[in-house]
Amino acid sequence: MPHKIAVIGGDGIGPEVTAVALDVMRAAGAVLDTTDFRLGGFRYLEDGVILPDEILEELRRYEAILLGAVGTPEVPPGVIERGLLLKARFELDLYVNLRPFVLPNGHEFVVIRENTEGTYAGEGGFLRKGTADEIATQGSVNTRKGAERCIRYGFELARSRTRKHLTLVHKTNVLTFSGDLWDRTFQEVSNEYPDVETAYNHVDAACIYFVEDPTRYEVVVTDNLFGDILTDLGGAISGGIGLAASANLNPERMAPSLFEPVHGSAPDIAGKGLANPTAAVLSGAMMLDFLGESVIAERVRMACEGVPSSGRTEEIASAIHNNLVQDQT
Repeated sequence: MPHKIAVIGGDGIGPEVTAVALDVMRAAGAVLDTTDFRLGGFRYLEDGVILPDEILEELRRYEAILLGAVGTPEVPPGVIERGLLLKARFELDLYVNLRPFVLPNGHEFVVIRENTEGTYAGEGGFLRKGTADEIATQGSVNTRKGAERCIRYGFELARSRTRKHLTLVHKTNVLTFSGDLWDRTFQEVSNEYPDVETAYNHVDAACIYFVEDPTRYEVVVTDNLFGDILTDLGGAISGGIGLAASANLNPERMAPSLFEPVHGSAPDIAGKGLANPTAAVLSGAMMLDFLGESVIAERVRMACEGVPSSGRTEEIASAIHNNLVQDQT
């Protein structure tokens, strides 16, 4: 049976890289029944639609969502991000953001970012906005349930890997409420996983270690804001965001999970054939893994090895396809 996939090409280079990802997955053997959804900044500019509830309910009927990128310079920052990306994460309860990284020396590690709480929950507001006495508050929402389910996912993932090592990253010396909740939860859950070695880093120290000694990490778990920052840094040390794939997961499969490259819509090169589709292809491989197609997913990942990190979209896509052909002969 084909897998039912919702496709949101979105804005800028999103449709270009998504098309390549779908072509590669199908060439590798994936059987996909796809439906395109016209959502993104361009749609908002046309008719004001971002992600209405009726479309969200329609998306729930799919096994997974493949997203290219969203956002256009003509739309103020935050409108599409909150109205589409964050709404999908919150409403579909995509509480695990999974970001794998492969360093130039071959070392692999993964970051688990809590995806539905923290400062991204939108708690806060303005007082006397636009005046000299303006006040802005931005709260951070942290629940025991939200922290524990991400931490437990981290322990399970670490248990399945070679070193069985999990690092918690936070800022417990300053964020004494949310940090305390995360740290206590981490320590309590760790008692159920005596086979997993654990460590803790303050987020500022982790930024240094990501650059100077990333091989110390195997699995990292952290909150929403720190995870957002660390994963972009992880992309930078792993060859650039053109290679950075991600998954927004509902591990219990009560709703479709969403898979996307993290490079953004890059409107300055849209339509010029200069977009690197590798991150979208690798996001597709993560989707195939989640759908139980691990053999095909590994075939896709292997096809991305050694391809140019820059150049024309068609040239990079051809290199990936050529690798696929060689793997299948």
